[in-house]
Amino acid sequence: MSEFNNVTVVKEANIFFNGGVTSRTIIFPSGEKKTLGIMMPGEYEFKTAAAELMEILSGDLDVQIGNAQSWQPVKGGESFEVPANSSFRMKVKTVADYCCSFLA
Repeated sequence: MSEFNNVTVVKEANIFFNGGVTSRTIIFPSGEKKTLGIMMPGEYEFKTAAAELMEILSGDLDVQIGNAQSWQPVKGGESFEVPANSSFRMKVKTVADYCCSFLA
């Protein structure tokens, strides 16, 4: 899906790592939330409360999920899931455009 219709957009940006990662929250009529954002090249770590689906719309990065020892390459058009109450680390190689869905 390339666009979302009939949603609410929270005006205030989510800004992490001194602007290295930014996003906007999108709220659907059902209450479902997603964030749309941009990641600049760099290394970042996030912790999760809910499970997440990270869709990389464009860009190139490596991800390490939870306690995994290995890094997995992810590029535009690919996605990865992160379990609830976990974490993930990313080495963003090129500017990455993403959509994060919070899973129930």
